[in-house]
Formats: sequence, structure tokens, C-alpha cells
Amino acid sequence: MCCFSRPVQSVKATHLYARSAGGDRQYVVYSMTLQAKEALAMVLPLPVKAGSGEKAVEFVDLSDYPGFFDDLKLGFPQPLLALSRAKAVGPAAAEAPKLEVVTVGNFEASYVPKPEDFSRLDERFRLPPGLWESLPEYRTHGFAVFKLKAGEAKIHPMAFSFPRANRAEVFFPTVHIHDGKIHDRAKFDHVLYVQRGEADLFSLLDWEESFRPAVAFVNVKATKGMVDGDGHCYRRTLTGSLPNKDFVLRSNG
Repeated sequence: MCCFSRPVQSVKATHLYARSAGGDRQYVVYSMTLQAKEALAMVLPLPVKAGSGEKAVEFVDLSDYPGFFDDLKLGFPQPLLALSRAKAVGPAAAEAPKLEVVTVGNFEASYVPKPEDFSRLDERFRLPPGLWESLPEYRTHGFAVFKLKAGEAKIHPMAFSFPRANRAEVFFPTVHIHDGKIHDRAKFDHVLYVQRGEADLFSLLDWEESFRPAVAFVNVKATKGMVDGDGHCYRRTLTGSLPNKDFVLRSNG
């Protein structure tokens, strides 16, 4: 699902789309239904290429295409298969400048280059102190941060690209932190979509394939380049109690 800076009442119907963007970059589109009593931030850890700087993540406004995932579903007219088994996949200096905040549709977004840079965000949008020290695998990650309003709402697709540390991997940010703690297992309610890039050699044996290329059921122009209209889409569901970690597709070659 994702990580939240404040407790949430519920998160459900999470949908993710990912595709290699050419070279070392990758696209991610993320949507969910959220209920929260206060304004908070959703944080997505990303395996960003080292040395990419503070503008490594490029946010894409898809607020004019709220039905993106509804359209992706149209590529799979048969009943959704229940493929619930998931195969594994210190404070900054006081004078540090605030991180850039950009408006992306109905929310604000920021990119945090490394864990210690969270101190450069408003306190409401930080994760608990010391959390990242307990998760050493994220010490070299960057973080896409989306500031969300209180209440109950279906969040329109949040989209961005980032320079990945390993171009042989396609990454889905699915680790859960909803109460300020990291648990070994978490409740998943996810639908993942992926498209292959030219260099991708990962296995999709456990995934459903769309009946036609994406242009047959997606408004490709409205995705602003994130979807390859000529390529097929693949879908997999992750439901129930599963190991609490990110989902990664790795090329074999």
C-alpha cells in the first residue's frame, strides 16, 4: 500500500501501474481509497539512482484522467483472478532549505532525496523519528511524498517517474506503514498492472494478459506518455495477509 505520516482509518482498493520509461527511468501510477481524520502525507519509498539530486522525481498530473484504472480494467473482461500468493519480491542541519513542493492535481507533492531530509518537510508530513534507522534497506532510497486532506475520498491517480538504481527491475511501492510501525505482515488489497519495456525480460507467468493492446481500452494521450498504446498490459492481484515488503519484477537477463 504505502506509508502514512499519521494514523488512517482505512485504506482500500489500491491500484498501481508501472512501466520502464526508457534508459534508467520508470513510471509509477498509484490510486487508492483513503479515510483519515486529519491531513497527512503518503510516502512512497523509491530505489532511486544514487546522485540523482533533488529533482530526480518528475510528477505527472493525471487529475484530468480519474478513470485511468477503470479503463485499465476494461482490458481484462474475464472475472478478476484471485492470485493472492505473492512471490517475493539523523536530522538535517537547521539551515537546510525547505524541499520543493509542487501542485499535482488535487494535492501537493514533494521529493525527499534521503531519509534525513524529512526534517525539511512540515512536521505533519514526516514519519516517526528513528523509523528509517530500523529499516536499513531504505537508507539509500528517495521518497515521493503526497500531502492529502482529511476525510474519506478516492484519490485520483498519482503519477511520476524516477531514475531507478537498477534498470533491470520494475518496482512497485507496496510496503505498509500505517501506524508509525513496520510489521512483518500486512493486509493487502492491491491490483498491480505492468507493461514490458523493450529491455524487460522478467517473467509474467502469474499475471493475466490484456486481450488487446492498451490503445484499445486506455486513453493513451491522457496518460501523458506513461502508457505504451501498442503494448499489452498485465495484471496481478495481491490480497489478504502477506509479507510486508515492496513488490519487484526482476529481469532474468
